[in-house]
Amino acid sequence: MSAATTRSRTPDRLCAEAVDLARGAAEEAAAPGVVGEHVGLVSEGDRVVTHFFECRELGYRGWRWAVTVARASRAKVVTLDEVVLLPGPDAVLAPEWVPWSERLRPGDMGPGDLLPTDAEDLRLEPGYTGEDAPPPNSAVSEEMAELVEAEDVEVTEGPSPNLPAAPSRGSIAAVADELGMRRARVLSRYGLHTAADRWEEAYGAKTPMAQAAPAACLSCGFLMPIGGSLGQAFGVCANEFSPADGRVVSLTYGCGGHSEAAVMPKTPRPAPPVIDETRVDPFPLRPSPDSGSVPPAPDEESAELGHS
Repeated sequence: MSAATTRSRTPDRLCAEAVDLARGAAEEAAAPGVVGEHVGLVSEGDRVVTHFFECRELGYRGWRWAVTVARASRAKVVTLDEVVLLPGPDAVLAPEWVPWSERLRPGDMGPGDLLPTDAEDLRLEPGYTGEDAPPPNSAVSEEMAELVEAEDVEVTEGPSPNLPAAPSRGSIAAVADELGMRRARVLSRYGLHTAADRWEEAYGAKTPMAQAAPAACLSCGFLMPIGGSLGQAFGVCANEFSPADGRVVSLTYGCGGHSEAAVMPKTPRPAPPVIDETRVDPFPLRPSPDSGSVPPAPDEESAELGHS
């Protein structure tokens, strides 16, 4: 260890005693009453010392005012170097800055928000746009040129209603339209795999709902199939009472809303009435004479009051 190194670790006496000078500089940079007690010093080198003062300003708990003083060689006057506010060992610091592209989470976008996509996004790859060739029904397309040559007519630039339309079925542009690839970029293989992994994790066979389900979505009547290669492993749930309604679900997913999980029993119907057609019960058209409350009279003329 050299002598210079040994001297740099030992605080200079005059610089170490310049506490009042350092406090005055800190209060001038901050405000009176904000600078607290002297909490220590450290030697920065030969005749260079940094004094630390407690910071009492709200929102800066654990921070310290650092005032650096210095003295020239063989000089007895200590001069001010700099005053800064530095975090201490227990200071409250802001979290490390993270780019927005790494902070974004599913569901963060709202109405009116725009999410730019990187030109080198691994989830996308160039699609077939057909911009390098004219449309198949164009007057200057290769198909139309062959038709013109066969019929010996003239071709003019620009659209014309009098030109016959060549059939575009089977052309590259028609196939691209059918496959949905006439876009600037389409989903790459990497983007396809990441989407499938994300959907499998949210609505797959390993979820608690699927583990307790009576059957898988593969045999459910509410499953709507989708096209493309994803249709071999996923579908869309169309059961409004299912937790996955309107979601892309794995064919191995399941829930209690399976169409064949429990068939509702039919409402019991009362038994039809039993009619005995072999027995006849006579019903008189007129009541019997002894059915009234007044005993019958033998003769109406001999009756005192009579009755009807």
